Amino acid sequence: MSEKKLTFALFGHTFQAEKSVYIEALLSMLKERGGKIVIARNFYQYLKNTLKRPFAVDGVFDTTDYEADIVLSIGGDGTFLQAASNVGGRDTPILGINTGRLGFLADTTPAEMKQTFDDIFQHRYQIESRSLLQVECPEQPLRGYPFGLNEISVLKRDSSSMISIRTTVNDIYLNTYQADGLILATPTGSTAYSLSVGGPIIAPQSNTIAMTPVAPHSLNMRPIVLTDDCQIILEVESRSHNFLVSIDGRSETCRQGSRLIIRKAPFTVKLIKRLGHHFFETLHQKMMWGADGRV
Repeated sequence: MSEKKLTFALFGHTFQAEKSVYIEALLSMLKERGGKIVIARNFYQYLKNTLKRPFAVDGVFDTTDYEADIVLSIGGDGTFLQAASNVGGRDTPILGINTGRLGFLADTTPAEMKQTFDDIFQHRYQIESRSLLQVECPEQPLRGYPFGLNEISVLKRDSSSMISIRTTVNDIYLNTYQADGLILATPTGSTAYSLSVGGPIIAPQSNTIAMTPVAPHSLNMRPIVLTDDCQIILEVESRSHNFLVSIDGRSETCRQGSRLIIRKAPFTVKLIKRLGHHFFETLHQKMMWGADGRV
C-alpha cells in the first residue's frame, strides 16, 4: 500500500510582494516531495496579482473550510497568530516560516525550509502543545474569535485618562489596577506584548498565566503569575465609558460595566518544531537574552 500524501494548508502575509520568491520555493519543495497544497483564498488572490502568472495548487479555501495534515504559515508572528485562529480546535499542527522580523512563533527561516521539509516527510519533528486563553463578556457578547494564543488585554480607548480594572481570581478579590491597561498572557505570549511592558518570561508548558499592568499609576503594582486553572474576572471603569478588549492584537470596544471572564481555553494549538530546537536557544538567538554588550 502506498503511503498517504501529506496535505498542507497555506496561510500567508499579503503585504510583502518582494518576498514572493519564498512562496515559489516553498510550493516547489512541497510538489517535489509529493505533497498536496491548498491555499487560503485571500492569499491565493494576492499571489496571483503579485506574481502575474498562474501557479499550481490543489485547492483554494475560505477561512476554516479546509482539510489538511499540516498548516503552514509564511510571514511573521502576526501571520502565525492569524493561522492559529483559523485552525481553532482542529488539532492540526502548524509550522511557521518566518519572512518577517523577529519570528518567535514562526521560527523556521527560508534557508531552513529544505531541511525542515525533508524532516517532515520523514516524520522527524516534534509537536509542542500551547495553551490559549478564552474571554467571555456576558453583558456584551464579543463579535470576534474569543481565544488568544498570546494574550488577552484590556486597554484604555482614548489617549488621556487611565482606566480602573477591578480584578478577582476564583471569586477572591486581587487588586484594582489604575493603569493604561492590563495584559493576561499565556507562556507563549510572555515574550510578546507582556514582555515589552515589564512582564516575566515564562517557559512553555508551565501551565501559568502572567498578569501585567500597562503603565500602572502606582509603583507597587507589579506583574503576578497565576496557575492557568483559575478564572479571572475583570470589571472596568473608564471616564470615556468604554474600553478596548484586545485578543492577540484584534481589538473591539466594550461598554463600561461589562464584565470580562477569562479562563484557559478547552483546546490547545499544536506547533511543529524541528528536533533539537529549544525554547532557551530561541531566547538567546532571537532576543539576545543574557547577552553581555561588554564582550
